[in-house]
Amino acid sequence: MRFHFSPKTPLFSLSSSSITSLCLRPFLPSATKSPFYPSLACHVSTGGNLRMDSTSPDPSSSSSVSVDSVADGLKNQSLREHDISNNNNMNNENKKNNGKLSLEDLNWDHSFVRELPGDPISDSIPRQVFHACYTKVLPSAEVENPKLVAWSDSVADLLDLDPKEFERPDFPLKFSGASPLAGAVPYAQCYGGHQFGTWAGQLGDGRAITLGEIMNSKLERWELQLKGAGKTPYSRFADGLAVLRSSIREYLCSEAMHFLGIPTTRALCLVTTGKFVTRDMFYDGNPKDEPGAVVCRVSQSFLRFGSFQIHASRGGEDLGIVRSLADYAIRHHFPHIENMSKSESLSFSTGDNDQSVVDLTSNKYAAWTVEIAERTASLVARWQGVGFTHGVLNTDNMSILGLTIDYGPFGFLDAFDPSYTPNVTDLPGRRYCFANQPDIGLWNIAQFASTLMTANLISDQEANYAMERYVWFVFSFFAIKLKYSIVDNQISCPAIQVWGKIYGRLSSNTEPKAWPPKIQ
Repeated sequence: MRFHFSPKTPLFSLSSSSITSLCLRPFLPSATKSPFYPSLACHVSTGGNLRMDSTSPDPSSSSSVSVDSVADGLKNQSLREHDISNNNNMNNENKKNNGKLSLEDLNWDHSFVRELPGDPISDSIPRQVFHACYTKVLPSAEVENPKLVAWSDSVADLLDLDPKEFERPDFPLKFSGASPLAGAVPYAQCYGGHQFGTWAGQLGDGRAITLGEIMNSKLERWELQLKGAGKTPYSRFADGLAVLRSSIREYLCSEAMHFLGIPTTRALCLVTTGKFVTRDMFYDGNPKDEPGAVVCRVSQSFLRFGSFQIHASRGGEDLGIVRSLADYAIRHHFPHIENMSKSESLSFSTGDNDQSVVDLTSNKYAAWTVEIAERTASLVARWQGVGFTHGVLNTDNMSILGLTIDYGPFGFLDAFDPSYTPNVTDLPGRRYCFANQPDIGLWNIAQFASTLMTANLISDQEANYAMERYVWFVFSFFAIKLKYSIVDNQISCPAIQVWGKIYGRLSSNTEPKAWPPKIQ
């Protein structure tokens, strides 16, 4: 099977019922090729229509699909940015001479483990982990004849990894966690979060194990993480495993989002474990065995809002960890903030009182918070623009880099439906429905800002300014993209009316210069 995504291809028709609409359905033998996907080639023999929506599956259609046939259909395929020709194959043979590396030669760094406090206990027993940002733990998923079924050459290129490494017979063993990867220092991250608006305490990487960080030839830092690799201290009552069905959805959607131009984690490869995992796919009290799988996620960082919240919530000496985490994030992922100077004149009036001024050059944490708010605003606006609904916008699923992370019950709008939610547990209140995503983004920024205030890193005034920038930044994004107009103080574009609603609920009167006019 071959996937081909082109960033220049207009992908206008996205389905909420399944990511299959984006990546599989138009190219099954029984389907008519859609004119909206001229450069997207995807072929798989499944013996029937393949559905991947865990929240609204169709039992009648899924019964006709053989899981073995899905795995066989995915086997020996490659995800590439351009069609592979004989000439390209010849070029790939020469990649090792152009700085491409083997698995053993990857440039590991491990700054997270080296610079931040860790758990003194290294085991996978579910427990509360105090005064630590991570726990060293080895992958423990049971594996029997693992198989590599999908991989990405473009992600391998980010790591300077030679694509011929995918052909190694031991590659599936290493990326299922059954065999150690040379240079890796596996760990699970400790974090907390608000789930459905309620503080949930410690959460953490319950089924994700980070292998470490790789520095490429451009001095970019990329973390590799195995999702579904087994239990960690943060697994609580779960088994730490993942199934092929959900792993395919995450693999395909994360790569599709990247080529849609939306910030996201990436996926290096997908490996089946050869073992079965019990899951209640239809949430009807009838669990069944499904093939297990492990997907290797790649991101510049997996730090989330909840990474800071857990330590602020515990207070005392853990408040120092909040500062250490912030310093770490700025040093490695926001270095331009570390190097700010007074000459940049990043000072803004926050009200009618001339004394009410926020100077972002005098407090790097305030400037950092504002940038996180802006990145989050841009991300949510881009989601709205393509009809993407995340489904679980808890604070532990919000990236400080403004990335789409943790693809659980996500979906795309088939038709405009503001109340659409792909999460069955969200159906009663629809907190995370499509229309609410901008509100929830602002609410989550407020929680993050509150965390930094608790650690005395930013002031109340600076926190409010960050929230104001969230609103104005996302409003401006829509203003540019959708070319809105205002007639009699009414926004003529329905897609951005929600931003006027949000702005009207803010308590302060911050109005950054050169931004669109305030909408009452």
